[in-house]
Amino acid sequence: MAIKDLQARQGDIELVAKVVEKAEPRTFDKFGKQGRVCNAKLQDDTGKVTLTLWNDDVDKVNVGDTIKLSKGYVGEWQGELQLSAGKFGTIEVVTKGSSEAKSSEVVEEDETTGDYEEPE
Repeated sequence: MAIKDLQARQGDIELVAKVVEKAEPRTFDKFGKQGRVCNAKLQDDTGKVTLTLWNDDVDKVNVGDTIKLSKGYVGEWQGELQLSAGKFGTIEVVTKGSSEAKSSEVVEEDETTGDYEEPE
């Protein structure tokens, strides 16, 4: 299925797309249990859509990865379509993105002393 063909309240979605953005995860408490959630932006040749990642899927998916969503669900939030694996769906990383450092901070070793120095 292509992103352009998605409609609100549609289920059993099979989609392959690239992760082009990923927000910082946030934690929440529901019924006394803590969980994590974050949004990612998916893109294919036909458009972009938001994918909501829950709990373990937050760490599974990174910018640059191509993922396959199986048995997903399309919801709508503030007039914008949002994909989710939901209760019965799965997210699989088909190809990993580039292995470039995700962090802007680099710890450097001083070659003369062997000491590590934190960036300023």
